[in-house]
Amino acid sequence: MTRCIIIDTDTAQDDCIALLVGLLDQESALEAITMVAGNVGFTRQVHNAHMTLSVAGRLGEVPIHLGCERPLTREWVSAENVHGDGAGGMRMDPTGCAPEAEHGVDALVRIVSESPGQIDIVAIGPLTNIAMAVVKDPAFAANVRSLTIMGGSNNGRGNITAAAEFNFYVDPEAADIVFSSGLNITVVPWAPLTLNDAVFDAEMLDQIATIDTPLARFFTKVCAATLEFDEAVGIPGTTHPDSLSAALLLHPELITAGADYNVQIETGSELTRGYAAMSWGVHDLPANARVVEAVDGQAFFDLICALLSTDTTPSREIEGLR
Repeated sequence: MTRCIIIDTDTAQDDCIALLVGLLDQESALEAITMVAGNVGFTRQVHNAHMTLSVAGRLGEVPIHLGCERPLTREWVSAENVHGDGAGGMRMDPTGCAPEAEHGVDALVRIVSESPGQIDIVAIGPLTNIAMAVVKDPAFAANVRSLTIMGGSNNGRGNITAAAEFNFYVDPEAADIVFSSGLNITVVPWAPLTLNDAVFDAEMLDQIATIDTPLARFFTKVCAATLEFDEAVGIPGTTHPDSLSAALLLHPELITAGADYNVQIETGSELTRGYAAMSWGVHDLPANARVVEAVDGQAFFDLICALLSTDTTPSREIEGLR
């Protein structure tokens, strides 16, 4: 079944690959991209999204809406120490690549109100835009068919602090609003899921390099900085929670284990800021999300390889792609 989706993103590294999933998978109709403050500088994120559209041969076909450029109440925290510029140094002439005039939050509210119950949202950055849409339109949560969130850890380790995963840490107040909204939520957590089932090791990366399409070369370049960081902290390859999130929405058959949880976000403590307390059903708390616990990692990798094998003609020359 084809899904009409919106991807809400802070475009760097695997966010770019998630956009490729949304653009290229036959089960996807990508309606819009909304941009939220997260991984790297906001202007750079927008540039990375345009480059991703270009390498897929789709530049100008999918609208990009600029959303919130800072968290709800806190100063923005970047992940540039992990991702660099988020695109492995690649650049593209941005002439004519203007985003839409409509704000990302307004676009979210409008699109789902025009097609109630028909739109799935994949949120792979901080949840600022989604929270603002919840606050702005009381009908928003009911109008969204589903919300897939990449964020948090399922009672596991964080990746920006010992307690917290980056997306929830950057804007914990937004995450708290979203998990209290009544949205139909699926969570794709950082740990242990990503670390167990969505790391592409050296052999896998070599296999992608042999594909040698513009998309495969783009993948290798865009993931290079993050690979260096991941290996430095003991992760044996590149991590792909964002593209996994998009893939699981489109291909739920990849999920091998999951359960209903009560998810609450810590907003009051600096020590555990952004911590996602995921209660697995034994604490008399009502479930507010489905949490993915395991996936078929090999099938996910095969899906990414198949998409990267698509022989696209980039819409515009990308400096550094070769």
